[in-house]
Amino acid sequence: MEKVARLLTAVGLQEADPVRVAALKAEAADKGPWIEGEGRRLYRRSLQIREGTLYFIGTDGSAKHLYACGPVVPRNMAGRSLKAGGRSLLEADLSTENAAALHELFPFTAPVSLRDRTTTIGCGDRLGLATPGHLRALAGRRASPVLAQQSVRELTLTHRTFPAVVADASFLVFQEGYEGGYGADGDHLKNLRDIDSALDAGMPMITLDLTEVMSAEPAGWTAARVDEAFASLPAELRGIVSSRYEGKRFELEGTAVEISAAEARRCAVMYGRAVDFAARVDAHLRARRGSAYDLEVSIDETTAPTLPAHHLYIASELERRGVAVTSMAPRFVGEFQKGIDYIGDLAAFEGQFRVHCAIARSRGGYKVSIHSGSDKFSVYPAIGRHTAMRLHLKTAGTSWLEAVRVAARLDPALFRRMLAAAVDGFAEASRLYHVAADPRVVPAPESLQDRELEACLEEPNARQVLHIAYGQLLSDAAIRADLYRLLQAREKEHYAAVAAHIGRHVRLLGIAEVAPA
Repeated sequence: MEKVARLLTAVGLQEADPVRVAALKAEAADKGPWIEGEGRRLYRRSLQIREGTLYFIGTDGSAKHLYACGPVVPRNMAGRSLKAGGRSLLEADLSTENAAALHELFPFTAPVSLRDRTTTIGCGDRLGLATPGHLRALAGRRASPVLAQQSVRELTLTHRTFPAVVADASFLVFQEGYEGGYGADGDHLKNLRDIDSALDAGMPMITLDLTEVMSAEPAGWTAARVDEAFASLPAELRGIVSSRYEGKRFELEGTAVEISAAEARRCAVMYGRAVDFAARVDAHLRARRGSAYDLEVSIDETTAPTLPAHHLYIASELERRGVAVTSMAPRFVGEFQKGIDYIGDLAAFEGQFRVHCAIARSRGGYKVSIHSGSDKFSVYPAIGRHTAMRLHLKTAGTSWLEAVRVAARLDPALFRRMLAAAVDGFAEASRLYHVAADPRVVPAPESLQDRELEACLEEPNARQVLHIAYGQLLSDAAIRADLYRLLQAREKEHYAAVAAHIGRHVRLLGIAEVAPA
């Protein structure tokens, strides 16, 4: 800590001087994001003053800490202290407990509801390191980031927790000096226990996965069997289905969606429990957070595309029940596989997608959500056009792959170990993810020259193999340690890779730039 104290003196921060802090932060564009000296880095954009105390993020190149320097340091922040020149200097670990203290001091570091934001981008960060790249990709664009986004499956595979995911994003938001508001998403949650875990961690967005309360089998039943199941539903619901949906034609922005009597009953049988559960979850969220939450309804984890008639039925029933849907994720035609571009007929996708967007606008104006949305470059223009940017794009693994790219560029030996392990573990990993990759065609790592390694990140088979291997690779203690060590030492290159890749998504979607003030 003595070195940090000397660095503060060297850059003219003997006191918490607002003028000097503003000048140092303004130099970030020309002189880079950090100040170096005494073997330490001080992140310019993190410099903040509260009640005469200076706060900032600093690092020795291997571990980052939050520092507080002033006559009195915060009592609710745990760390090591040092007296230097009449001031107290506190060095605090980037822990979940200290993240809570940071939220109190600097509310902009805590996640918020984004239900009133038109365009939101889910930036899944499986390593807890990529937030600066995500923020830089969206800088100057009319979109808001969801920076802390994890499912229970991802938490299990990466050995993380909801509080840790939020804490990692919070400290990096502080490091970047970003005050525009960001979201946090408990992704693909299926029960109230997991939802409460995410809420307790401060995550305002819940992606409600209705897979386990939907009945997929009736999609293939005969009309007679559907009628038999329909007859067992509550009389009130049967009356609503009969009066509102059976044989009805809905005119929507130049197109029409028809629901036959048989299909209306099929929808009631398939989705009745799911709508009830969504209403229960919405009431639970309202009781916990008032109106400061974002409920995304996910109906995409099915083997067949969501028919427009089914989307319309679900949306109408949620609207009738007063459920505050912020976004909804249907399953679209074609294949939205992990880490690669859209597979399917582009015209067929656009034709049906246009109807899904019209349904969303007609039933409350919720955002259409694109799951497995990363790297779907061929359909982004149509998505941007038909949503009019009222959308949520959910990405996750593509940022992990940019971390892998950094290894391919800067540590060939590490990348070769990762690729070999990913191929060896493909059979196990593919039980959790639907991908079309064939690991047999992935080249042996030892057969590639160093200059050829990065090309693996562009070849669909190798890309998907690496994409779904994150759990196995991060469970390997040596690989995990070496990857984190590399990304922390070469964070400039890591942030640039993530920003460039997510930036491509943003441009192809057509997200507009913010007009100059």
